[in-house]
Amino acid sequence: MKDQVDYVQSSLAESFQVILKEQELLAKVIEYFPYPIQIFSIDGVAMAVNKATLEMIGIRSVESHIGKYNCFEDPIVRENGVEDKLRQVLTGKTVYLTDFNAPYQDMIRYFNVEERDIQTINSDITCFPLINAYGTVECFAAVFILKKIYRGKEEIVHAKEYIETHWREPFDLSGTAKAACLSKTHFSKLFKQHTGVTPHEYYINYRISKLKEKLLDTNLTIAQAFTACNIDYSGHSARVFKNKTGLSPSAYRKLSK
Repeated sequence: MKDQVDYVQSSLAESFQVILKEQELLAKVIEYFPYPIQIFSIDGVAMAVNKATLEMIGIRSVESHIGKYNCFEDPIVRENGVEDKLRQVLTGKTVYLTDFNAPYQDMIRYFNVEERDIQTINSDITCFPLINAYGTVECFAAVFILKKIYRGKEEIVHAKEYIETHWREPFDLSGTAKAACLSKTHFSKLFKQHTGVTPHEYYINYRISKLKEKLLDTNLTIAQAFTACNIDYSGHSARVFKNKTGLSPSAYRKLSK
């Protein structure tokens, strides 16, 4: 499968290389290319962009992008840690950026893009050099394969449901992120952006809420209430409870009465 993908990407680069000499034809190919594509100068400045790119990224106008956007100075590229890898395209290499996450609020903050109900755009990006007749890199292209647009709500709902179903078990970041269909790093960032707390904090808060319910049952001792929530009744767990509620377990039970 990987060999097939590599072959397609290689063929794509070769096809654009062939039409580089025909500037007018190149412009038409870019315009009608079904996938988002951009052409950059060796300095990283956008030279051409097609309609698919405008729609995917939400760029307000070609004029606000061409000659102004520089991929080497993009804070999101730096945040993903791929600036040095991207620059390898200038040496004649084809560069593959997989699972490139672009938080949409950052795009709004840095660039002239539309306000949209989007949290993150996830895509694979293939960057390949376009060589002139003298054998040097004249410019380079970036083709975007959109994988998913995260709107936040659905992914976070799935994560909350997972935590609330497995709250008696030890916290599992990998399992929670998998339930949201996100990588652990991206999930943690998106969850906190959406809820204001980390996934682990949400897990602890939910367990404390369940423990508070059990403490109201006077048929249970305090130790039994902890056991019912699969929490060891110890000095540490009692301190966690007090930090979250402002009261010790016994004081909480008395106050509730």
